[in-house]
Amino acid sequence: MKGNIFNIQKFSIHDGPGIRTTVFLKGCPLRCLWCANPESQDYNIQLLYDADKCIHCQSCVKACKSGALTHENNRIVVDYSKFDGNLDCVKICPTHALTNEGAYMSVEDVVKVCLQDKDFYEESDGGITISGGEGMSQPAFLKELIPVLKSFGLHTAIETTGYIHKETFKELAVLFDLLLFDIKHYDSKKHFLGTHVYNELIIENLTWAIEQHLNILPRIPVIPHFNASLEDAKGLADLISNLGLQKVQLLPFHQMGEKKYQLLNRKYEFKNVKALYPEDLQDYRKVFLDKNLDCFF
Repeated sequence: MKGNIFNIQKFSIHDGPGIRTTVFLKGCPLRCLWCANPESQDYNIQLLYDADKCIHCQSCVKACKSGALTHENNRIVVDYSKFDGNLDCVKICPTHALTNEGAYMSVEDVVKVCLQDKDFYEESDGGITISGGEGMSQPAFLKELIPVLKSFGLHTAIETTGYIHKETFKELAVLFDLLLFDIKHYDSKKHFLGTHVYNELIIENLTWAIEQHLNILPRIPVIPHFNASLEDAKGLADLISNLGLQKVQLLPFHQMGEKKYQLLNRKYEFKNVKALYPEDLQDYRKVFLDKNLDCFF
């Protein structure tokens, strides 16, 4: 069993308690306009092209036997309908202008990396966090990976949008010690405008997890022009309070993913939108505090 992994980040301190290793899986059913990891959305291996590094030697084009790469208008163009996942084109690039996102790793390979920092997890009450994309995007892989991690006494968390088939969600959610559950909007139509999916399935899965008394931390990415108004805060606070949850984490919008859109030759909808910081959101946070919710950044 192998999973398509696009990053394993050590010493993470924002993806759950303590010092953690975060394993990023490819694939996500949402298309959030502000997504900081656009390379995570596609379930397949992708090629990233940095035009600033390219010397136009076209070695990659020659190495790509599937014919997926062409040199047009002074840049490399990828035709993913032809791309077969062969990375010879990446390996031969002399300036690393062409790189890949995603590589298939076995359960044993992932566990080996995670165990390297076991002492740090024990000292800080940390562990392993599965992320993405959507953390539950590769269910068969997770069903094998998580029991092995837990057999070593490792705390496991998952970052999820909750937009997963109900039966799959129920099978996977119970495997984890902590669900880091994204709540992006209380209004389903507005949720669709920002993410391209409605939120009914998300709320249904969250409600089920609460009924099962699973350990859940709801997290709200606060996004300008989407859910950053005080009216939005009130709607979200009401939703969380009515569900019976007692705490919530706010994730201020940032621009750390902007460069990736350029490398993927994709348009970034939030270009030049100002990042948010905790000091910008004190009134927003107060709305949650006034509902007796433990709200923090």
